[in-house]
Amino acid sequence: MTDILMPALSPTMEEGVLAKWHVKAGDIVKAGDVIAEIETDKATMEVEAVDEGEITDILVAEGTEGVKVNTPIARLKDEGGAAAPAPKSEAPKAAPANAGSAQAGPAKADAAPAKTEAPKAAPAAKADGERVFASPLARRIAAQNGVDLKSVKGTGPHGRVVKRDVEGVKGGAAAASTAPAAARGESRPVQSLAQMGIPDGSYDLIPLDGMRKAIARRLTDSFRDVPHFPLTIDCEIDGLLAARAKVNALLEKDGVKVSVNDFVLKASAMALKVVPEANASYSPEGIAMHHNADVAMAVAIDGGLITPIIRKAETKSLSQIATESKDLAKRARDRKLKPEEFQGGTFSVSNLGMFGIKHFASIINEPQGAIMSVGAGEQRPVVKNGQLAVATVMTITLTCDHRVVDGAVGAKFLQVFKAMIEDPVTMLA
Repeated sequence: MTDILMPALSPTMEEGVLAKWHVKAGDIVKAGDVIAEIETDKATMEVEAVDEGEITDILVAEGTEGVKVNTPIARLKDEGGAAAPAPKSEAPKAAPANAGSAQAGPAKADAAPAKTEAPKAAPAAKADGERVFASPLARRIAAQNGVDLKSVKGTGPHGRVVKRDVEGVKGGAAAASTAPAAARGESRPVQSLAQMGIPDGSYDLIPLDGMRKAIARRLTDSFRDVPHFPLTIDCEIDGLLAARAKVNALLEKDGVKVSVNDFVLKASAMALKVVPEANASYSPEGIAMHHNADVAMAVAIDGGLITPIIRKAETKSLSQIATESKDLAKRARDRKLKPEEFQGGTFSVSNLGMFGIKHFASIINEPQGAIMSVGAGEQRPVVKNGQLAVATVMTITLTCDHRVVDGAVGAKFLQVFKAMIEDPVTMLA
């Protein structure tokens, strides 16, 4: 008998969604057979059987979210072996059928609901060492309203503070506790929409899936903790557009089509090699100077954003980058990327030009030291040799982590990038 455990699909994975089962109790599997699909915050991965035998128990229903790594999810009876009874453990909360990615299957209608226990009240310490017992709901309401639980008399069982005890507490307690917290730089209490003036029933609530939670957490941390600044330049791309037309004519027989963004990816990688100080990451131990330009490209997918990576982009031709970027973008939208294909990277490119966005500044994708935002190419009036002319201009903004990329380094990088974009032949030098 063997327990099949929730696998860790990446070094940082702590939990995931059991999106779909490909087997059921009684099925015979062989090593290498796909038995399930696991959804992380970035991708959906297939899980293969590592042993041969009979599936005797499905311990976690498909559609279940929050399944911790190394949690038993099924039981396998080895050849000639006997299966032991399934352990009695609480199953994680099952996700609603319409909540999760398109890859996640709906929860089975006939699956028995998981038994859940009412959360126990967590004690809080009083100033004199005496503990305050309060229900989780009362504790949350108190935090939202800035109420000091030590000043509230509990009317629940054994003197526990319950919801009714904190609902009516207002005024001075909230003001007194909230102001010092703000002064100390602590995060403010999370308020409900109703507390902020949006009435219940006036909106539809879409539950947060793992990807949206991860995006919210990572970008909040990055924007708050990374000292960043933007640098903006304009690039004339008429020469690039002419070069692109010639390149695509040559590659037509191979079925390859190079985009403007492929030129941007290539130029970024080449510029990072010319200005290696921009190809760096901050760490508490020091500044990491990367050997290769692993350029991540932002891809919008259902429910969020993912950044698949062109590894060693400085070594690849435009046709290779075009082929690889197209493949990565497709598999990103299908949630079929492997963790190593979107984790890491040394630099990012985000292009909203196809949506008509002229100028924007992206949030740094840690631990990368910079991210480039690419706007739309459009015809604008320019001055050349003292004469007014018209050129196709694209606005580029580089957001830099000031701990790694100083203003002078960022400016030098953009100068090199601009020269390559405006005269693509220089990428070949």
